[in-house]
Amino acid sequence: MEYNQANKAAGGGKSSEANEDYLDKTIDYVQENVMGQGKQNNESAVEQAKDEQISDYIRGQYKSQTGSDMPIKDKETKLG
Repeated sequence: MEYNQANKAAGGGKSSEANEDYLDKTIDYVQENVMGQGKQNNESAVEQAKDEQISDYIRGQYKSQTGSDMPIKDKETKLG
């Protein structure tokens, strides 16, 4: 299996980017436009997993501070 196929199967690539929720898209925007990390529209599965950890952390902090879930719903991560 070549890298692109393996990456897609693990949850990376453009199709997975399209499935991101608004918080994940916001994290990509900040990484690309504020932190200068380059295009975020075709990330590897590892990069997308890191972004998901960041968004999960943000959601957890929001809930601990407000007592309620973040109004931006978390989309289920889909593999392949």
